[in-house]
Amino acid sequence: MMQRRPFLLAALAAAAGAAPALHAQGPAPAAAWPTRPVKLVVGFPGGSSPDLTARTLAEPLSRALGQPVIVENKPGAGGNIAADQVAKATDDHTLGIVINGNLTSAPMLYAKLPYKPSRDFTYLSLLTTAPVVLAAPASEPGGAAFFEKAAKMGDQWNYGSVGAGSIAHLGMELLKARVLGLQAVHVPYNGMPAVVTGLIGGQVQMALIAPGVAMPQVQAGKLQAIGLSSTGRSALVPGVPPLADLGVKDFSFEVWNALVGPASLSAPARQTIVKVLGTVMRTPEVRQRLLAQGWQPVGTSPEGLEQRVAQETKLLGGIIRSRGIRLD
Repeated sequence: MMQRRPFLLAALAAAAGAAPALHAQGPAPAAAWPTRPVKLVVGFPGGSSPDLTARTLAEPLSRALGQPVIVENKPGAGGNIAADQVAKATDDHTLGIVINGNLTSAPMLYAKLPYKPSRDFTYLSLLTTAPVVLAAPASEPGGAAFFEKAAKMGDQWNYGSVGAGSIAHLGMELLKARVLGLQAVHVPYNGMPAVVTGLIGGQVQMALIAPGVAMPQVQAGKLQAIGLSSTGRSALVPGVPPLADLGVKDFSFEVWNALVGPASLSAPARQTIVKVLGTVMRTPEVRQRLLAQGWQPVGTSPEGLEQRVAQETKLLGGIIRSRGIRLD
């Protein structure tokens, strides 16, 4: 027995030393992402604000991810057609750039909307924000006098938007609820260029327009900027006061773009794109290009986007219900 003991001890020691090697294997590492080109779907035509945002991000994202990022324009229904395509994607390589309305007001406006934002998307990041400019023909009075005349004109004045249920439409209805006597009638147009033409020609007397579209016309003397939909001044539109300075209370309203994926997006894809996008959004190159387009670069966590969606859904839901707005 004494002769066998060293052998037994050696065998036990060998077994004990081998055990950690079994645990060291652990679970298989997550697959790398992306493994092929990434599609970035935009629900608006080339040259639109969401399209410019997508193309600004595509190249630096391609470099960081090591795969091409291809922008695909699929306009229609205020971006809801493209949003639905993203919601139904199952290839793990389809993402989308959406606007406020696709995630907030659309479910309240369309009874048969084919997607549900809280169920069908993976929220990735708020990308850009901008206050909107209340623009008017250059021939109209400016400042507080504009609202005095608007109150006198009542429903003889019109306002323009890119369509019923658009953010510009809902924003103007919110403004009407905040300004005593403002009763301008909604005139929907097919696209922002037509709205601008209507303003310059005097067919409509006001519209809420993104800074990147409004300010070139203001600087050319064709339109005037009455005020901003923000609580304070903005570096995007220097010299333009917030509407609060003209006596408009409790009116804070922005347009924005966000990045989403389908609910089926894998954890490796989500983690990678959130990390890489955060880095890309902080680069001077990207920030300067977005600022030049009239956008304030933001970049948030997925939770930050979720919070923004919840806040705006509540705000827009109130105006949709109070005004009885419904599109189908």
